[in-house]
Amino acid sequence: MAMVYPYVVTLKNQNTRYIDILGFLLLVVSLFFFVKEMMITRNVSFAYLAGSVFIASVLTWNLYSGMIKKKKVYFKYGLFIAALVWMKMPFFQWMAFPFIVLALLEYHAKYAVEIGFSEKEILINTLFKKRVHWNDLSNVVLKDGILTIDFNNNKIIQKEVEDDEEDDADEEEFNRYCKEQLSKRQAA
Repeated sequence: MAMVYPYVVTLKNQNTRYIDILGFLLLVVSLFFFVKEMMITRNVSFAYLAGSVFIASVLTWNLYSGMIKKKKVYFKYGLFIAALVWMKMPFFQWMAFPFIVLALLEYHAKYAVEIGFSEKEILINTLFKKRVHWNDLSNVVLKDGILTIDFNNNKIIQKEVEDDEEDDADEEEFNRYCKEQLSKRQAA
């Protein structure tokens, strides 16, 4: 049975730009080594040639999509192909493993964290979901686009929320709801 969360707050993901830069740099460096290997050994293998063309295409498409169209870009397919070509390289074959891991984790790293608030619990929706009970909290406030969750053990989560045009509730209504939930738990 799925839990219904009357309030869901989406946090801004500040890491997307850095992840894009890392993906871009890894593909550029890989492309350099693949082309260098073809030129030095004079062995124009299908793997090096096809991998280089595919990676160059991914880089070009992502530059176009990201800079011109202002869309989200993903480097996972380029990273997977680069991993396959690294397996064929005469050196640094171990590079395939980090490329595969990065390709698999790219989507999760760019995913905006959502926090669902219900009467029973608070669910922090990340790669590994974390459930927090209202009993563990001393305060929850959303003010000026910043969500603050204050735990009883003095741990604080303070993050900027995404500017969402289709917000169902305002800050006052959300703060009132959280205050009610906290007071119910303290009274019990």
